[in-house]
Amino acid sequence: MANYLLVYHGGKMPETEAAQAEVLQAWNDWFGRLGGALVDGGNPASRTKTIAAGGVSDDPDGPSGYSIIKADSLDQAVGLAKGCPVLQGGSTIQVVETFAAM
Repeated sequence: MANYLLVYHGGKMPETEAAQAEVLQAWNDWFGRLGGALVDGGNPASRTKTIAAGGVSDDPDGPSGYSIIKADSLDQAVGLAKGCPVLQGGSTIQVVETFAAM
């Protein structure tokens, strides 16, 4: 079983308190459905800088958040990610398999 990094891109924050409560409940429900597959619920992300050999630049298209789950395969991880409420807010999700290197 491997860990998978779910990298969220785009979307927007709910504008009203009622909408925020609804989104929070959707996340809690999804986390509950994931059960033991949830490794780290993650957090939203904000400003991003990209570092390259030539210097540092702002990255307006950087990730908007992340979570970490575990699954038996990339396809299973994708299936679990399809239930993520971030998709309802207009985000996309990259599913990235990680592995222990050390």
